[in-house]
Amino acid sequence: KALGLEHPDTSISLNNLANLYADQGLYKKAEPLYQRALAIAEKALGPEHPSTATSLNNLALLYINQGLYEKAEPLYRRSLAINEKALGLEHPSIATSLNNLANLYLEQRSYQQAEPLYQRSLAIYEKALGSEHPDTAMSLNNLAEVYRAQGLYEKAEPLHQRSLAIREKALGTEHPDTSQSLNNLASLYHDQGLYKKAETLHVRSLAIREKASGLEHPDTSISLNNLANLY
Repeated sequence: KALGLEHPDTSISLNNLANLYADQGLYKKAEPLYQRALAIAEKALGPEHPSTATSLNNLALLYINQGLYEKAEPLYRRSLAINEKALGLEHPSIATSLNNLANLYLEQRSYQQAEPLYQRSLAIYEKALGSEHPDTAMSLNNLAEVYRAQGLYEKAEPLHQRSLAIREKALGTEHPDTSQSLNNLASLYHDQGLYKKAETLHVRSLAIREKASGLEHPDTSISLNNLANLY
């Protein structure tokens, strides 16, 4: 009320509220809020502003979570173009946009499109943030998943190992991101029939997720299913 319906801070508040709904899977509630936040950012800050790119990213992710890839892709591409123009080609936000677009292709099993985007994202993060930053670990993890999906286990394993080591050092041994690295490395071993190695990591991942996220969280369910599939 104090700032008005078209103020940029109103856009931020709408995005935050939409995030809460999206995290609960309440996509029909989240979508109009994201769309309104985007419209405000475009009008108040301009269609080429980084905040507009953020709103585009949020809306695109909502569509991906619903499997609406055709709606998400042009939003991610527009967000990437905005950030490249506004921030330069080596800004961490470019790496984030590249990673988001690559995630979309990974979801669709378009590995040849995803791989170069992840590689470029990784190179930017390493240069801008350093080789031990959690965002670098995220890109390593995602690139490894592209290789794992194609059965390129020798290329995937060292990336997953490095991602896990970074996350354990930077975030701690009980962080959800550490659990993700454990889970993905375990799945890599599972794919190769290395069940004992996979079991040890899945058990660790499950324990972290139960403690950090609770027994009813979807990630905990994933870890339980992955462990059950070993037996």
